[in-house]
Amino acid sequence: MRKMLVITRDGGRSEDVEELFGKGKVVGAGGGLDETAPEGDREVDTLFVDVETLLNGDGSISSALEDLWQHYPSAAIVVMADDGQTKEAVDAVKAGAFDYLTRPVGREEFGLVMDKVRRTDVLQSELDYLRDQFWNEESLDYVDTRSKAMRDVFVKLRQVAGTRTTVLLTGETGTGKSLIAKLLHAHSNRRDMPFISVHCGAIPDTLVESELFGHEKGSFTGAVRRKLGKFELAHGGTIFLDEIGTVSQSVQVKLLNVIQERVIQRVGGESDLAVDVRIIAATNEDMGQLVEEGRFRRDLYYRLNVFPIRIPPLRERAEDIPRLSEGFIKQFNGLLNTEVKSIHPQVLDRLMEYHWPGNVRELENVIERACILEPGDVLTPDSFPPDLLGGQGEMVTAPVRTNLPLKEARRITVDTFEKQYLASVLELCGGVIKDAAEHAGITTRQLNKLMNRHGLDKKPYKNKK
Repeated sequence: MRKMLVITRDGGRSEDVEELFGKGKVVGAGGGLDETAPEGDREVDTLFVDVETLLNGDGSISSALEDLWQHYPSAAIVVMADDGQTKEAVDAVKAGAFDYLTRPVGREEFGLVMDKVRRTDVLQSELDYLRDQFWNEESLDYVDTRSKAMRDVFVKLRQVAGTRTTVLLTGETGTGKSLIAKLLHAHSNRRDMPFISVHCGAIPDTLVESELFGHEKGSFTGAVRRKLGKFELAHGGTIFLDEIGTVSQSVQVKLLNVIQERVIQRVGGESDLAVDVRIIAATNEDMGQLVEEGRFRRDLYYRLNVFPIRIPPLRERAEDIPRLSEGFIKQFNGLLNTEVKSIHPQVLDRLMEYHWPGNVRELENVIERACILEPGDVLTPDSFPPDLLGGQGEMVTAPVRTNLPLKEARRITVDTFEKQYLASVLELCGGVIKDAAEHAGITTRQLNKLMNRHGLDKKPYKNKK
């Protein structure tokens, strides 16, 4: 059960929230910040405070919020404002407050804010758990996902990382299987030993055995010296066999022997060499179908498929596109010496609607191209391929999300349309709030609230009229 605290100057406005949420679940504190319990209350998870209370202190809104967090470190702070206090409420959100509500507080608005608080709590608790219990510092940006499908992947990684169990990664090209393999090795008890990656499909058939198992001097034409294979180089560590479905039948037999006996034999050699290697294999093919067609040994498939992990395609984790795009922008700012700060909201909406046949790798390439072409600090439609954005500025039709309940799918569709509509109006009006509100037939206060809800800022639209 959530515990809320309402802090107001006169002490009477907590009744509004109590009526909306239910008696017995809201605690009122009249008299402002000075009347709050000095020891605080770590059980308070949502704190409602009016603008007058934040402005009453000697310092700024930011310092008033800091004082509140001193008392209530886990609380999401929601600011309550009258019609003429929107600017101060927005300033509070920029300073770290969770959101703001305007009086009189409506039941629907209150419900939306509380739903956001709950969703944020769930995501943050999951990330805190990952950070505190398992993932190393270098991996935190990658595991910070909004996708349930990817969170399921990371749960499986945690379960299997500390073992020597063979893992089979499946997924379309460009989904990040090699990165997942490195993540798995980095969190295993072999992390200080070698990680050797082999792209089986990039090696000619005649050289695959030599690359994997090594060869003796004179074992074939051109073998002028002994060469150690990838399995020997990975001894004590991990070997990653990418595109495992491409290897020949003869190599499959030897791989089966390595997995079963933990020994290898160099090409042209006669003695067995013991190897201690953890195997991670990956494929973008349907291994079951390859087995049925006789192109892949059934017994080897069973040996590799001990712990399968499917990496979802980008279209199934569209929630992560904004975060991934932001990360790629930072990456290419450093590599290309550019100063891009953000993506135009309309472009971001269309990126989230695109099918992404090339997955994360395609997104990375698209962002790199846009960073090179963009003359300003915001990535605009002109810097992206027309076919990706639907051509000539036309909207890309969003896919119907039949995997969700009707109510949730409808909400997402309405939110998407609302954000796209507002972005179009802001662009049409050059970012002038008064003109945009008049064009949309709403008040400036309503427009500001909607922009804040959808994360829109007027700055990217300035001088675009």
